[in-house]
Amino acid sequence: MILLRHGQSEFNLHFTATRRDPGIKDPKLTPLGHQQAEAAAEAIPAAQEVRRIIASPYTRALETAAPLARRLGLPVLVQPLVRERYAFACDIGSPRTALALDWPALDFNHIDEVWWPAMEEPAEQVSARARLFRAEMSALADWEHTVVVSHWGFILAMTGQSVMNGQWLRCDPTAPEPAEISWKH
Repeated sequence: MILLRHGQSEFNLHFTATRRDPGIKDPKLTPLGHQQAEAAAEAIPAAQEVRRIIASPYTRALETAAPLARRLGLPVLVQPLVRERYAFACDIGSPRTALALDWPALDFNHIDEVWWPAMEEPAEQVSARARLFRAEMSALADWEHTVVVSHWGFILAMTGQSVMNGQWLRCDPTAPEPAEISWKH
């Protein structure tokens, strides 16, 4: 499968410049983030026959998944398991009802109204989510035809690799999980 980190968000733009949390909840993509999403939508289908798109419920992930879904005529399956590690204001999501209003074509009925954690998520909890997702994907016969639009921390937990906004990499969910993960951003 392919793990795609969302494009640059308003949070990423400010945090990169200041190294301080700017307090932006569930940020949207910047113009550069939208360009990164479009570039991924153009490149990924050429690299793999995509049959399934899974995205985190954060707005930045949904906005990144949208061009790929449009290009391929596929639905986006919303999956809270692939959300970001809760560590900053940007990891406070939008409630399910607000997401359903903003994204009427997507199904949010299977997620809780408040689907993000109430407090900072320990690294081991993120790794446990990645383990569960790895097991769920491994059970699918066609997992290799899946694109997962996710976040820095979750992709790190899945692969042990730190990826930049808009960057994607391949991941075999049947392979062993990373032996060691460095959570330094």
